Amino acid sequence: MNDTPYTTLPLWPNAYPASGASATLKRLNEDFTVTELPLQLPSGEGEHIWLDIEKNGANTAFVAQQLAEAAGVQERDVGYAGLKDRYAITRQWFSIYLPSGKAGETPDLTQIQHPEFKVLGQSRHVKKLRPGDLQGNRFRIVLRDVTGDPDAMKAIEANLQAIASHGVPNYFGAQRFGFDGGNVEQGRAMLAREIRVRNPKKKGIYLSAVRSFVFNEVLALRIQQGLWGQTLPGDVMDEAGRPTGPLWGRGRVVTTDQAQALENGVAERHATLCDGMEHAGLDQERRALVASPVDMAWAWQKADHQAGDQADQLVLTFSLPAGNYATSVLNEILRTTEPDRHTENEPAAVE
Repeated sequence: MNDTPYTTLPLWPNAYPASGASATLKRLNEDFTVTELPLQLPSGEGEHIWLDIEKNGANTAFVAQQLAEAAGVQERDVGYAGLKDRYAITRQWFSIYLPSGKAGETPDLTQIQHPEFKVLGQSRHVKKLRPGDLQGNRFRIVLRDVTGDPDAMKAIEANLQAIASHGVPNYFGAQRFGFDGGNVEQGRAMLAREIRVRNPKKKGIYLSAVRSFVFNEVLALRIQQGLWGQTLPGDVMDEAGRPTGPLWGRGRVVTTDQAQALENGVAERHATLCDGMEHAGLDQERRALVASPVDMAWAWQKADHQAGDQADQLVLTFSLPAGNYATSVLNEILRTTEPDRHTENEPAAVE
């Protein structure tokens, strides 16, 4: 088995040529706006209250804690479909299990006053919101201080056109792997039985990181071999007709021929991770190798304080299905940097 520590994440390859440009991401919360696209809307009846919430500078778990306190329930009675970025303005749905009292009264949670979120509306529904209960997310992203020579600006435009037409590699984002990728190494140590993880939530985070890492390795190898956007003999396709990669676990490998050989080669390189995931009880699943932004548009703007004629802000809008990362789109356009504001143990947005 390969027991090499995973102390740093690889620099996984891009599908398109590097533009050579750079920009600042999330200088302000309003530079990263996310609107959740729900699977369904509340029916108006049921034992759960659904809340339409806009948050600004708060993470999803914190809002859930505040809602539980305001409603007088346990945190486990609060549900949401997905984690959203803290340093952003995001709109998403939460649910609270709160059957009507004897008088049939429902508390008006739109009256909650908090500097980091507001309840825009509420209605009853028959079920709790659970992770993954969303169609996807709509993004509006402002990239500031875009810098690069004229060739870099042309490359940005070329990559934007290519992304709109052909999509991007459906990598799991860096958020999935923890600060400096540490969750992958913790997962390896756990699966190699070097450490014991008793906390079920932490165990799930580590397993998710390891599984995502192996998927990214398969996707990266296809790009390295010049197979980006191509279908290999033996590929398993999704409902949209896109080739898929493995979310490793127990069960029969469903790919054949060239696709299976490529995936097995990655599994052999990471035997501790893949064998460990099988013994941890995870079942084989598949994930599309291509993420396809929907209704993608972009525009150049000039900052208010800027002198001269050159626009230095790029505004992007697009939608992605649940489980896809906006960073996979940004990484194919230019290099981004964020203000240094990492907080230890900060729950990160997943998708």
